[in-house]
Amino acid sequence: MKKLALHWKIIIGMVLGVVYGLIANKLGWVDFTTDWIKPWGKIFVNLLKLIAVPLVFASLIKGVASLSDISKLSRIGGKTIAIYLMSTVIAVSIGLFLVNMVNPGADFDRESIQLSENSQSGADKKIAAAGNVKEAGPLQFVVDIVPTNIFSASSDNSNMLQVIFFAILFGIAMVMLPSEKTVYVKGFFDGVNDIILQIVDLIMLAAPYGVFALLGGLVVDFGASSTLFIALGKYSLTVIAGLLLMIVVVYPLILSTFTKVKYINFFKAISPAQMLAFSTSSSAATLPVTMERCEDHLGVSEEVSSFVLPLGATINMDGTSLYQAVAAVFIAQAFGIDLDLGQQLTIVLTATLASIGAAAVPGAGMVMLVIVLGAINVPTEGLALIFGVDRILDMMRTVVNVTGDATVATIVASTEGELREVTEEELMS
Repeated sequence: MKKLALHWKIIIGMVLGVVYGLIANKLGWVDFTTDWIKPWGKIFVNLLKLIAVPLVFASLIKGVASLSDISKLSRIGGKTIAIYLMSTVIAVSIGLFLVNMVNPGADFDRESIQLSENSQSGADKKIAAAGNVKEAGPLQFVVDIVPTNIFSASSDNSNMLQVIFFAILFGIAMVMLPSEKTVYVKGFFDGVNDIILQIVDLIMLAAPYGVFALLGGLVVDFGASSTLFIALGKYSLTVIAGLLLMIVVVYPLILSTFTKVKYINFFKAISPAQMLAFSTSSSAATLPVTMERCEDHLGVSEEVSSFVLPLGATINMDGTSLYQAVAAVFIAQAFGIDLDLGQQLTIVLTATLASIGAAAVPGAGMVMLVIVLGAINVPTEGLALIFGVDRILDMMRTVVNVTGDATVATIVASTEGELREVTEEELMS
């Protein structure tokens, strides 16, 4: 096992986790799995979340402060945000195209499906969680970017955008000051960043076991929802088709246009991050691994990765945006509501803006979907229809989110001359 590459170890852990979950369902080991297996998966995710805020804070300050002048910072920042917004609009458009072509909810008989208590109550919680955001106005996400207390913001991973705002502000101030006044502060954050990355390496030693526990617990949890999965199969396949298009068509096309990186090499380099994204459903939890893979195995400079990737984990949600577009139209179709061109364009705008405010944590896309549904006057009760399959789709769209982040980091690094050649050994390790 020692010589086996990390992504193979994670894949083995995933497969064994699914196999165990199926066996546990068959033999009735539900309580045993809940009490003795699932907690290890939660511990693994908690370890990753534990270092998310300090990593983002230290790496962003280091990244911004390492940029020699404000003009370079604004150039990289502008380029990053522009590409992120472009890819998000493409993702939403693909989602709308597919859902209108397939019409997964056209023949949907919602009276024939009995929603489980978990699906209904879970959807109610998401609707309630989005209530305040919905009533606060379209610019609430801008207001939420600026923290009133950085220590309070740092205590909750869902406030990552506020941490990013303060870190960028802190870094800009360091760039503007004479270097002799900030030399010790730079050294401190360089050291903190290196320590956090070392902690990442330690945590990743447990990745195959953590992934096993996560997948085993997930299969056991959804063992009784087969009816709902079958009923929503068409919808799920539409979402999956869109996500696959992003990974196998859109990203390779963008990558080949702006860089010389072969997509097969790109995929080999970031596959451990993709596997982890699938297992955790969290871009924030996967961020440490995404940064490590981009820097050490793709050749993206630390200067670029430490700025682009933390920003992307928060505002670049291509998979989430695509899913929101498909889900919104599917729910409208299920309720017999025809959406005109203006309403579908509203979905593009709202889903793009909602993705900026979505936290990089599991299930955030469902909360933001309420905003999208509200914008096109579709009943939010329809959320309960898709809640049963959301968890597995959340895992898949997180893979797209993370792949998009790595793609943009590679492009920005290439256009800035910050992308080095990597050896075959670095690529495969």
